[in-house]
Amino acid sequence: MKELFDSVSNDCSKLVTKKYSTSFSLAVNMLSPKIRKDIYNIYGFVRFADEIVDTFHDFDKEKLMANFESDYYLSKELGISLNPILNSFQQTVNKYQIPDEMIQAFLKSMKADLYKAEYQTKEEYDAYIYGSADVVGLMCLKVFVDGDEKMYNELKDAAMRLGSAFQKVNFLRDLKDDFEVLNRSYFPNINLGELNAASKQLIIDEIEEDFNYAYTNGILKLPVEAKFGVYMAYRYYRRLLKKLKNVPSEKIMDTRIRISDPMKINLLARSYVKYKLNII
Repeated sequence: MKELFDSVSNDCSKLVTKKYSTSFSLAVNMLSPKIRKDIYNIYGFVRFADEIVDTFHDFDKEKLMANFESDYYLSKELGISLNPILNSFQQTVNKYQIPDEMIQAFLKSMKADLYKAEYQTKEEYDAYIYGSADVVGLMCLKVFVDGDEKMYNELKDAAMRLGSAFQKVNFLRDLKDDFEVLNRSYFPNINLGELNAASKQLIIDEIEEDFNYAYTNGILKLPVEAKFGVYMAYRYYRRLLKKLKNVPSEKIMDTRIRISDPMKINLLARSYVKYKLNII
């Protein structure tokens, strides 16, 4: 009855998504039912790894991460894991032939958060974002194109740019916790303790370039099964960025930007109208 255990594992990844991110969960719910499960499975894996490095301060994070990684590879070898998150994720990895390079790049960035506090060069910054965000976009793209390598190659740059944009918005939104609680500074050559309007604008300009590229070269060209859900996530993060732009640089460390539930519903309704009218 492994089918029952696999079903329970998939339900666990779905529950993780719903509990940890109502916004992402809403976007996933706008995807075609046939691909939702695998996006939940990807999210569950990356969420647990992120929780290890960002949240479990009273535990041995290095040991937890090492066990998490080794347990994942054991699940790949055996085709099963008693950790339901890993069990569901390895199913998705195998189903869509997600390359191990992506998993390794992601885990490398997560492990960097255990010891690296500051990113001083653009090369370091780009490498971290590639592993923590770009490859997650690529994993999801593997699901969206369902084996169509031609489409994958056409859309992969846009998927990476969208992942980068989401991550950079998170960096900007979470400056206070990253800088004061976790003692991390991701943006190179920017003093977060004295963030000024010019430095903040540079970050925003970079994010908007990523968003514009991803929208034109990726979102508009996605398969119908994925387009509306990805567009919803895009609209949500663009609204976050708009709110961040309106916060003075000297106050951004003291402000936690959120999108209210009524605004999320408003975004959903307006996005759905555009989708149905073939505007996107």
